Amino acid sequence: MSFLYVLILVLPALATALAFLPSSHWSIRSLDFPRVQIAVLCLASLIVTALNPPTQVWTVLFLVTANLIALIYQLYKIFPYTRLAKTEVLSSQVPDDERTVSLLSSNVLTPNRRSDALITLVRQYKPDLLLTLESDTWWQHALASLEHDYPYRVAIPLDNLYGMHLYSRLPLEDTEVLYRVEEDIPSIRSQVVLRSGEKIRIYCLHPTPPSPTESETSKPRDAELLLVGKQIRELDETALVFGDLNDVAWSHSTRLFKKVSELLDARIGRGMFNTFHAHYRFLRWPLDHIFQSAEFQIKHMAKLPDIGSDHFPIYAKFQYCPAQEDLHEVETADTEEMAQADEKIAEGRQEAQ
Repeated sequence: MSFLYVLILVLPALATALAFLPSSHWSIRSLDFPRVQIAVLCLASLIVTALNPPTQVWTVLFLVTANLIALIYQLYKIFPYTRLAKTEVLSSQVPDDERTVSLLSSNVLTPNRRSDALITLVRQYKPDLLLTLESDTWWQHALASLEHDYPYRVAIPLDNLYGMHLYSRLPLEDTEVLYRVEEDIPSIRSQVVLRSGEKIRIYCLHPTPPSPTESETSKPRDAELLLVGKQIRELDETALVFGDLNDVAWSHSTRLFKKVSELLDARIGRGMFNTFHAHYRFLRWPLDHIFQSAEFQIKHMAKLPDIGSDHFPIYAKFQYCPAQEDLHEVETADTEEMAQADEKIAEGRQEAQ
């Protein structure tokens, strides 16, 4: 049996093992993303080994053991984001009222020109909040027809793939455009006044991904997420955090963000809602996120149809139920995890300088 054949059979297990390395380099952290795909390859490797086993018994044992362990681990990581798991966020069945709030988040892809497709979805779903990412001046003009229905807006048209536009039917107060870690990567922090008159905090994010063309490491991304998480925790805010976080739900960094912020993820127990990549069915994972504090219950969540971008839009409708927040089980960071968050924030800021 050739070395190349054995190498192909062991690659899924190797990819699983490499993801355990504490390195923040993009080549390692990118292995956090395709856990479903790696699990499929582990299963394929087991099948190939069974149908065409190597002549050496030790090689068979090694391949089977390594891929079986890797398969079990990958399934363990993705299981919470399947319908087999217990839901983390309670469902609300009450009719829409003055405490209902909906949002649509869409990475439009700057060179994409199918603004009509996004406008059609906005007209159909009528979200209270619309967030566009990678939107430049062209997209700002293309979406001008929405401005009548969305009188409250925050426009950050940029040509660096990190432009951002927030459209709201509901009043916005105390709005800030922040460059938390990198000087050319904006985020939005604002306060939404619900129809009931109650106020909730929102954070719109699009940090840089760890990749050879964007950021050599995941440090700036992790720092931005954790800075937001710490602010929510310290101010004890009722909050919604949404956008293209360039991270997957099951990664260590996103789970640490959840614990630090004490926010919830409505996808747990409901599905992965894989929003990227829209053009390649086998290469999809959840990059666009919506996190909410325990005061919210979920009414509806959906991955929306293709708009010509490499991301699918994502939509969610929530019911604000502050009197029932104790019904949720909230994970919280311990002292060691808070120290780890502080360390990651310092590393991210240092790298971005």
